[in-house]
Amino acid sequence: MSDGSTETPPDIVTLDEGTIEQIAAGEVVDRPGSVVKELVENSLDAGASRIDVRVEDGGIERIVVRDDGVGMPPDGMRTAVRQHTTSKLRTIEDLQTGIESYGFRGEALHAIGTVAKLTITSRPHTAATDGYRVHVEGGKIVEESTAGCPVGTTVEVEGLFFNTPARREFLSTAQTEFDHVNRIVTHYALANPGVAVSLTHDGRDVFQTDGRGNLPAALLAVYGREVAESMLHVDTPSDAGPVERVHGYVSDPEVTRSRPRFLSTFVNGRFVRAKPIRDAIIAAYGNQLAPDRYPFAVIDCELDPAAIDVNVHPRKLEVRFDDPDAVETVVETAIAATLSEAGIIRSTAPRGTGRPAETDVSPSESEAEPLERGGGDAGTTSIPRTESPTSSADPTPSPRPRPDPSRKFSPSLDQETLDGSEPAPSYERLPPLRVLGQLHETFVVAEDPEGLVLIDQHAADERITYEQLRARVDDTADRQELMDPVSVSVTTSEAALFRGLERALSTLGFVAEVAEEGTVEVTAVPAILDRPMAPTVIRDAINAAVDDADPAQPIDAIADELTADLACHPSIKGGTILSDGSIVDLLERLDACENPYACPHGRPVLIRIDEDELAERFERTYPGHAERRRD
Repeated sequence: MSDGSTETPPDIVTLDEGTIEQIAAGEVVDRPGSVVKELVENSLDAGASRIDVRVEDGGIERIVVRDDGVGMPPDGMRTAVRQHTTSKLRTIEDLQTGIESYGFRGEALHAIGTVAKLTITSRPHTAATDGYRVHVEGGKIVEESTAGCPVGTTVEVEGLFFNTPARREFLSTAQTEFDHVNRIVTHYALANPGVAVSLTHDGRDVFQTDGRGNLPAALLAVYGREVAESMLHVDTPSDAGPVERVHGYVSDPEVTRSRPRFLSTFVNGRFVRAKPIRDAIIAAYGNQLAPDRYPFAVIDCELDPAAIDVNVHPRKLEVRFDDPDAVETVVETAIAATLSEAGIIRSTAPRGTGRPAETDVSPSESEAEPLERGGGDAGTTSIPRTESPTSSADPTPSPRPRPDPSRKFSPSLDQETLDGSEPAPSYERLPPLRVLGQLHETFVVAEDPEGLVLIDQHAADERITYEQLRARVDDTADRQELMDPVSVSVTTSEAALFRGLERALSTLGFVAEVAEEGTVEVTAVPAILDRPMAPTVIRDAINAAVDDADPAQPIDAIADELTADLACHPSIKGGTILSDGSIVDLLERLDACENPYACPHGRPVLIRIDEDELAERFERTYPGHAERRRD
């Protein structure tokens, strides 16, 4: 129905050719990583045995991809930079039935030349001596000449989006853009171990594979020794539907990361985001993986090309299977069988119940006294506490009965009734709480005027520790020098991300740098914990920082996230028996926090089940309850 508007409808016009080309280019080229992807695929299609990728400033300023493939003659180069040209596609049937090459779209070079300064230098095997060079700007050839060069092709891209400032402005930081480049080159290096692939950023060698066809050697080059040695070989032929073979490597379930960035999935050698395959990889591990952990995987699924639609994404990053359920089942079965045959059993030792050997440190620059922990009966852990003014008057308080570890609910020893005869402690931020006991050695059970309150003892202590650490970081970043450096294993992409974190780590008091063979060497750690950091804690802290790294974040935000991770390690864990005095002290220190209601990671510290909900759960609100006859 018309709304009675009298506005004149806008004219519908035909876009000019330049605008059309810019839009089309945006489908293929949206950041440096997509440029690298297209150029590496072209090199692979050209039969290259070596591909060298060099980028500067994350690829924003300069990208160079050099290969030793078949090369192109001058006429072929002139044609290649025009729109809708290809050497891979002849008829619509080729597009509909699927093809095995990477660069069938034929859009890459033209699209890149439309939004960047593009120079192609190439010499085919048939050329006697010289090659040829073509320079393109704004989609047009502006210069061409003969050039001395080896057999193969070199493509140089400078000033990406130089002619579209708005698009250039939306690019991320150089570190973030390089992370995308790194992941793409890594994927193709792993998918093609028979091709020697190298990656260099701002003159620094990132990784180099040997091209001898040995996938474990490629895994070692890009992921480091720890990951490479954990990988299990998967190679399962199949006659289930269109799937012909599942092969590759998956990691031991103990070697994981918090994000799925190292799940590399391939279809017929092409890297794609294939959800059925990714889901199958995770499902194959069953309950051997924590819900927030992901393995390393390099899995290639070989299928009949006619059973795959590779034309569902402008940059060919996704595929559609005719029978995705069959693909998922076959991949899951193959990986699960591999894990079973390897006899993989994940460690079930409870975390936080033992104290690992601590790293020896030289005298700390900080003069703060160490926080006291423990000191009670065996099996009872006391949290750090500030002594009250009266404690010195009675240095040997009478011992309290030790809680019975066999009990799932440990009652408070100071409060024996619920009739209100004992006044509940008064707090500034927390509600008045009367402690009733401890449930499963994990939750403090208390009563407030509105109902039942459960307090997660780990989340509470983590919030307390976090605010203490943050206050000390703001004040000073004292360091503890390690007598023996601690090595943290990282992949090449993680090493690159780490370099973007060095300032944030230094702010906290870490001194660490990337060493050879995929390791970060830590030589000093924060003194803010007031006690030596165990090597496992140091490794966990660095791994967490790199795992969650986002170079686009401000330094302060990165440091704050790392402080939150550090706060987790010394905090009391679930499964720890607390004395009644420790519980009271925990609540007092929690009340002194700026935000006592959430841990630094955002989880709730306490929850309340109010009186109305309790009444409803026990059906005390049932109509006529007061008149109900006693049985």
